[in-house]
Amino acid sequence: MPALSRAVLALAACVAVFANPAAAWERGAVQRFATLPAGAPNPEGITVDRDGDVYVTGFDPTGKTAPGKVFVFEDDGALKRILNVAGASSALLGLAFHPMTHELLVIDFGAGNVLRVNPHSGAASVFSPIPGGGLNALTFDSLGNVYVSDSFRGIVWKTGPKGGPAVKWASDPLLTTSGYPPFGANGLDFNRDESALFVANTGNDTVVRIPVVAGVAGKAEVFTNSINGADGLFLDRHDNVWVCANQSDEIVVTDKTGKAIAKLGDFDGVRNGSPVGLLFPASLARHGDWVYITNLSLDLRPPFLTGQQSVDSQWTAQVRRHTISRIPFRIPGAGRDDD
Repeated sequence: MPALSRAVLALAACVAVFANPAAAWERGAVQRFATLPAGAPNPEGITVDRDGDVYVTGFDPTGKTAPGKVFVFEDDGALKRILNVAGASSALLGLAFHPMTHELLVIDFGAGNVLRVNPHSGAASVFSPIPGGGLNALTFDSLGNVYVSDSFRGIVWKTGPKGGPAVKWASDPLLTTSGYPPFGANGLDFNRDESALFVANTGNDTVVRIPVVAGVAGKAEVFTNSINGADGLFLDRHDNVWVCANQSDEIVVTDKTGKAIAKLGDFDGVRNGSPVGLLFPASLARHGDWVYITNLSLDLRPPFLTGQQSVDSQWTAQVRRHTISRIPFRIPGAGRDDD
C-alpha cells in the first residue's frame, strides 16, 4: 500500500475515534410533542402513566390560575383533559404515579403539601403535609417509600407508601443554595441498586450523591459540577444520569462516574409565541422510546421570583403558548438504545 494511502487511512481512523464522542452532542433532535391551551400556566412537572398518557403540572406563583391544574395529553400529543386540582394552589411542581398503589401524587409548592389526586376528576386529598419549605420533586424506593426534595431548606423528606407525616431523611448544606436560580434540592432519583440517591441542586449547578446503607442516608457529596441550572433528573438502568440544564436549554447525560457522555437538545428561538426546541427545561420523564420534557419558559424577573435577569429572560417573556418537547431515548453514538 502506498505510504500516502496508509497515511490517509490512519488519519481517517483518528478522526473516527475522536469524532464519535462529539456525535453525542446532538442538538437537533428535539420535537414538539404538545402545546398547552392559551392562558395555561407554565408547565413544570411531568410524568407518564401505564397507558402512555402524559401528565403535566402548571406552575403559577402569582395565583391567577388557581386552582392548580394538571394537563393530560394522549400519546400523540392531543389534549385529553384538564384537571382542576380541588383545593390546590396554582403553583404545582413535581408529580408521579406511585409504583405500587398507582395513585397520582402531586406536589403543591404553594401550600406545602404532597397531594393524592384523582387522575380523572381532579379530586384531591393531602397525602403528606410538609409545610414551611419549598417542596419540589419526588421519587420512590423499591419498598414504595416516597422521597420529596425541599429546595429552600436543603432537606429530603421521606414518608411511607400510604403517606402521612414526613420525616427528615437527609439534610446537608450541599442541598441548599445562595446561587441562581434560587432553588437548592430539586430533581431526585435512586440508582439501580438503591445504594445512592442523586439530587440536583439548581442554584449550585451540581448533582449531589447521597450514599444509602440499609435505607439510611449517609454523608452527601458532590457527584458532578457545572450543569447550568440542574433541575429535573432520572437515572437509567445503566446508572447514567439524565439532567435538565434549565439555564443552558439542554439535557446533559453523565455516566456513573459523573463524566458527560451526551448533551441533547437546544433552543432555536420563539416563533408564533411558542419556544422552538428547549427553553428553560425543568422536568423530564421517560416512556418507551421517548424522553418528554417540560419547557418551563419562566421569566425569573418580577412578578415571579428574584428580580435578576438570566440569559433566557427576554426570550421567556415572549412566550404566549407553552410547549412540551420530546427527544429520542438514546445516547447518540453509543450504538444502542439507552435502555
